[in-house]
Amino acid sequence: MSSGAAIRTDVGAREGPRTVPREAALSVIAAGTSIAGELNSDGIVKVEGTVIGSVRADRQVLVAKGGRIEGDVFTREAVVGGEIRGAILADDRVEVQTSSIIEGDITTQRILVHEGGEVNGHVRMANPQALIQAAQRSAKPEAGGGGISTVSG
Repeated sequence: MSSGAAIRTDVGAREGPRTVPREAALSVIAAGTSIAGELNSDGIVKVEGTVIGSVRADRQVLVAKGGRIEGDVFTREAVVGGEIRGAILADDRVEVQTSSIIEGDITTQRILVHEGGEVNGHVRMANPQALIQAAQRSAKPEAGGGGISTVSG
């Protein structure tokens, strides 16, 4: 479910059904915890420990001071207080807090780098989803023979 999901409840015959917004789930990787593999969430992921692999969160990825991700991050918003060694693709914004370290490229629409925050990579100010779609379109050969063809025999 996405963060915009809702829970339907029946409240009585006179009032009829109504919709109650559902809060985004919070998943915490606690200090001292290490996870290897891909981590997916439809809400918020807070990393206080270590994740080795990509992290995907529909709403937000928070990397606390002392937290570490060794892999790519895909989210709407990333707030980094610890360390990320990998690319960050954030649909909305990235915040690089004091004493945090990012070793990788960042693609986002908005970025805030606090004094003392470190970014070692390229920063691209764009919507990551639009870039992905453009790359997929350019990878497909156009109809009418615009691509390269091979003949095996």
